[in-house]
Amino acid sequence: MSDPLEQLRRRLAALSDLRCAAELLGWDQQTMMPPRGGPARAESLATLERIAHDMFVSAETGHLLEAAAAELDGAAPDSDDACLVRVTRRRWEKARRVPSELAAELARSASVGQEAWVEARRRSDFDAFAPYLEHNLELARRYVDCFDRFDCAYDALLDDYEPGIKTTTVSALFAELGSELAALITTLAQRSIDDSCLHGSFPIERQRELVEGVLARMGFDRAGWRMDDAVHPFAAALGSQDVRITTRWDQSYFASALYGAMHECGHGLYEAGIADSLQRTPLGHGESLGLHESQSRLWENMVGRGRPFCDVLAPSIAQTLGSSVAPETLYRAVNRVEPSFIRVEADEATYGLHVVLRFELEQELIEGRLAVSDLPEAWNERVQRYLGLEVRDDADGVLQDVHWASGAIGYFPTYALGNLIAGQLWERALADMPDLDAQIAAGELSPLRDWLREHVHRHGAKLETGELLQRVVGGPIAVAPFISYLKRKLGDVYGLELTAQPRPL
Repeated sequence: MSDPLEQLRRRLAALSDLRCAAELLGWDQQTMMPPRGGPARAESLATLERIAHDMFVSAETGHLLEAAAAELDGAAPDSDDACLVRVTRRRWEKARRVPSELAAELARSASVGQEAWVEARRRSDFDAFAPYLEHNLELARRYVDCFDRFDCAYDALLDDYEPGIKTTTVSALFAELGSELAALITTLAQRSIDDSCLHGSFPIERQRELVEGVLARMGFDRAGWRMDDAVHPFAAALGSQDVRITTRWDQSYFASALYGAMHECGHGLYEAGIADSLQRTPLGHGESLGLHESQSRLWENMVGRGRPFCDVLAPSIAQTLGSSVAPETLYRAVNRVEPSFIRVEADEATYGLHVVLRFELEQELIEGRLAVSDLPEAWNERVQRYLGLEVRDDADGVLQDVHWASGAIGYFPTYALGNLIAGQLWERALADMPDLDAQIAAGELSPLRDWLREHVHRHGAKLETGELLQRVVGGPIAVAPFISYLKRKLGDVYGLELTAQPRPL
């Protein structure tokens, strides 16, 4: 008979395979499934979740964890085996408190809600979507009730996406971030940037050519990747050699598809860079969504909207889209700061405020301080207060994101945390590679990709965010590096010395 650690690995490999099957069904639902396939798909996903949940939380898994821990016998804390046992045990301790029927219903409701959201968003009809959101919130509260170790209800949900972080910690970071961003936006509000070069008539096939060329530079490899279209862009990985990304197209605005694809490719590079030794284990995917978002935001903004890469983009745009634009003009256009309705298309300065308002509304919904029926009004009021905009309709307002439809409550804060982490990693990368800007301007992106693979990607879920950041940048998540980066860039774009003082939202 094999030793306990090997038995545990075999069990976890089978669970990983079930996860990949569910991931594939979810990817298909958003890209290729025929419209009437929704109800059957929801049942399939619920069944897979029930089987996987039962298998994972079983007493046998617990016995194997105990035996494997004893077998480690002084192994280094950061060894693959020690991390595997530690991470699996933490997940097992949380998951075993959740009834299998609840886990299955969460999966079913997420799938059903996804389909309801697509139609409600198309018709800009929140009332049609509201019952599905009510059900998802009810399930989320039942899920929270399974635990007694968290300080507040939202902590239990946030922990699924950013393990170990507290709502109070996020609130403090966001208070500092929000005041800095509000002051910066106010300073730039009286200045204008011409972004007309991004607008026009750009055939989708030509845009595909542009996007595919950029992704190839980043590391997109057709032998192990594919790109498809989706209503809401996302990435999925069935392993390091099967990475799926999506984007959406706008014939009148090519930046939407381009930067959306770069964002999702950043996620894909993370998954593709995880060490082979961690595949088919709980360590074989990025666990921290904050770290994951740091990768997508870094590639989308710090590289994609950086001045050096505009030297690469401008001639590619001329060649593929037939639209001649100077690199400096492009650089200024793609970094224009102007409040807008859609989070995924927001500039770097206003993006964080989109996340803050969602973070606040999620807590109010979960705690029962905000009724679903009052959500559109609360959303619109928050957008007016933070971004100064009058929301035109629900499609550009409360229905723009898929997360609440798919039950991903607690996910939104990781987007802004990702920005902060990206600022810290970018600062460290520039210090380690003084010629990084020159490499990017020459179209050479592999040195940055290799640096990220070494410092972030290869670890998979072995390290929590705080531990990884301590190793790479010497401290916890912080606001200052991101704000410094943003002020340098926008000061350059707008020709200003940006020293705006923070102000409360």
